[in-house]
Amino acid sequence: MASTDPKKIAEVRDVHRLERIGAHSHIRGLGLDDALDARMVSQGMVGQNGARRAAGVILQMIQEGKIAGRAILIAGQPGTGKTAIAMGMAKALGDDTPFTMLAGSEIFSLEMSKTEALTQAFRRSIGIRIREEAEIIEGEVVEVEIERPANGQAATFGKMTLKTTEMETMYDLGQKMIETIQKENIQAGDIITIDKSSGKISLLGRSFARSRDYDAMGPQTRFVQCPEGELQKRKEVVHTVNLHEIDVINSRQQGFLALFAGDTGEIKSEVREQIDAKVAEWREEGKADIVPGVLFIDEVHMLDIECFSFLNRALEMESAPVVIMATNRGITNIRGTDYKSPHGIPLDLLDRMLIISTQPYTQREIRRIIDIRAEEEDVEMTDEGKDLLTKIGAESTLRYAIHLITVSNLVAMKRKAQEVDVQDIRKVYSLFVDVKRSTQFLMEYHEEFMFSEMQEDDDNTGTAQDGDTPIPQATGR
Repeated sequence: MASTDPKKIAEVRDVHRLERIGAHSHIRGLGLDDALDARMVSQGMVGQNGARRAAGVILQMIQEGKIAGRAILIAGQPGTGKTAIAMGMAKALGDDTPFTMLAGSEIFSLEMSKTEALTQAFRRSIGIRIREEAEIIEGEVVEVEIERPANGQAATFGKMTLKTTEMETMYDLGQKMIETIQKENIQAGDIITIDKSSGKISLLGRSFARSRDYDAMGPQTRFVQCPEGELQKRKEVVHTVNLHEIDVINSRQQGFLALFAGDTGEIKSEVREQIDAKVAEWREEGKADIVPGVLFIDEVHMLDIECFSFLNRALEMESAPVVIMATNRGITNIRGTDYKSPHGIPLDLLDRMLIISTQPYTQREIRRIIDIRAEEEDVEMTDEGKDLLTKIGAESTLRYAIHLITVSNLVAMKRKAQEVDVQDIRKVYSLFVDVKRSTQFLMEYHEEFMFSEMQEDDDNTGTAQDGDTPIPQATGR
């Protein structure tokens, strides 16, 4: 009979959750070589050589700390890889450099002012690398002696001998240290560090000299060399946090627990001024460095004129991050005004930007992208099927072609086929319409839909007849 153990069910669900595939999960980086030249296909990126090279130059300057407070605009048609380039930059930067991703419309849905939401996004993107020196004792455990009372009470006294390659010393242990040693199961042959200020014991691993003590060892057993030099050392510890985390900790009564509460609300400017003054003091003393990160604002045309005014001022701050924006709009209204501008962004902000343009993908590049996505989604597909999807992507949109990969695989599984073939793609192509066919359908049956404005246009012009209206090109794909 099948097992219904709830633990096993939970484990299976977790595995499925981890296997979900996102729109840009195949992106591993920008795919550049050492000379910052873009490879044709690398790290999930295809084509867009000029845009990727430009992003690589910016990336190198960020990593070397030579650029901050700059704005970069990635502008191009829908489906030309703008968000993919930003994702590639985020992956290439690594975890140490703060990267914040924000959609232009997000700031209107928050329970705080627009400028506060943008300020928090800016401060999330500015890291502080704090250095502090700590006195530690590091060595290999030679012997542990703990005196256990006969009446069964907790041990209150013990001795531990530590050694390095040059010296050996015995230390007396208090009750708290004894409890930690028993909890961590520290024994002879372990390499440990003890923080003198807090008394915290950290287990680094087993000594290589004890690697042959047992015939079998678990895969989690880690072997390290016996430390050299003095037992007592001064060690520099580096913590990297962002300014917003420091703001939250200092603005709430519950302190660092506010980070987990989520509802941070608006933070007073006085708190931020005090934190900025303290960070400036740490920088002068050499205790901290500022790490300017990256703030990526997608669909930047959704911001209004007040947000653009804020960005103009915020970019001039001393510790501003690199702000990367992306848009697919042409000449359109600046939100909140009646004025038109390129990309829906005011000219004074456009003038501060380095603009990177993306080009439409060629048919050959679309084929490469479909190959990568099919592999990422674990779909076996025939060459004829991929050729058909490439043709669909060239005539319709790349996104539509990519959407058909998984659904065509489901159809192939229904007929118990090992590979997705042309017939499966034809089936899903007839089931799910693209933008052009949807527009054609609306043109033919516009009278059947509610609130259709087609009839009013026909009456006003007096020329267009039902069925012979030209199909407009879709502009918001």
